[in-house]
Amino acid sequence: MKKLGSFGVETASMARPFREIWDAFFAAQVLVLRGQRLGASEFLSFARQFGRPEPHVIDQFHHPEHADILILSNRKKDGQPIGLADAGTYFHTDYSYLDVPARATLLYSIEVPKEGGDTLFADQYSAYDGLPAAMKRRIEALVALHHYGNRDDLDKRSRTVASVLTEDQENKMAWVRHPIVRRHPITGRKALYAVSGSSFGIEGMPGDEAIELLDELKRHATQQKYQYRLKYGVGDVVIWDNASLLHSATLTDPDDPRTLWRITVKEEGRTP
Repeated sequence: MKKLGSFGVETASMARPFREIWDAFFAAQVLVLRGQRLGASEFLSFARQFGRPEPHVIDQFHHPEHADILILSNRKKDGQPIGLADAGTYFHTDYSYLDVPARATLLYSIEVPKEGGDTLFADQYSAYDGLPAAMKRRIEALVALHHYGNRDDLDKRSRTVASVLTEDQENKMAWVRHPIVRRHPITGRKALYAVSGSSFGIEGMPGDEAIELLDELKRHATQQKYQYRLKYGVGDVVIWDNASLLHSATLTDPDDPRTLWRITVKEEGRTP
C-alpha cells in the first residue's frame, strides 16, 4: 500500500483479505482503491462488510435498484437532475445529525470533472492532540447538540448550504446529542467530533457562548496542517472514517460533468 500523506493510504486491489482492508482503513483514516470496475450490487456488497448501510434522507436521488446508494451528480436528464449536485461543500461529518453515527462513507467515482471535484479531509485525532491542555479540560465532558444542516450557512439558495430537504424529509430529522470529544469506537483514540457542520449548540451552555466555542474549535480543527486533499480518478473507491475526520466537498463547474455513487454505513454491525 502507498501512503498518501500524513494520513491515508492507496491500494489498487479489493482482492485482499477483508481483515487487511479493515485494519488498513482504521489505521489510515482514508483508504483509496484506484481504478475499480464495479456494478451497483458489487459496490454495495463491499460496503456491507464495513457495517449496516443507511439510506440517505434525500430519497429522490437513491439508486433505482439499491436505495442504500445515493447518486451524486450534476448531470440532468430531460431537464431534471439525476443526482445530488452539491453534497456537503463545507467541513462536516456524515450522519452526525443521527443518533447512531456513521462509521464509514464510501464513494465510487464514475465520472470525473476536468477541474476540481476534490475532497478535503481534516484529521480530528491530530486536531484534538493539538489543543492546549486547558481547552482539553474545558471540553472533555461537553455534549454538542446536532441537527441536519450547516450552522455557517442556512440560506437555501446557497451552494454551501446543507442539501435542501423537502418538508417530509425535514420532519424525519430530530435533535441528537454527541460528545465534543469522542473516543473512537474501534481504535480507542480521542478525537474532536463534528465541531463543524451539524453542531448547533452545547448542552447546558447559553447559545452565543456555545457557538463561539464551537467556532473556535472549528477554526482549530480545520487548519491547513490537519488537512489532506484527495483527487479522484475514474473507478476510484474512496472510504473514510467519520469518527476521526471532518471532510468537505469542493465546488465544481455545474456544466463540467461529475457522477459518483455514495454509501454510508452506521457504527452498528459486525466487525471482522
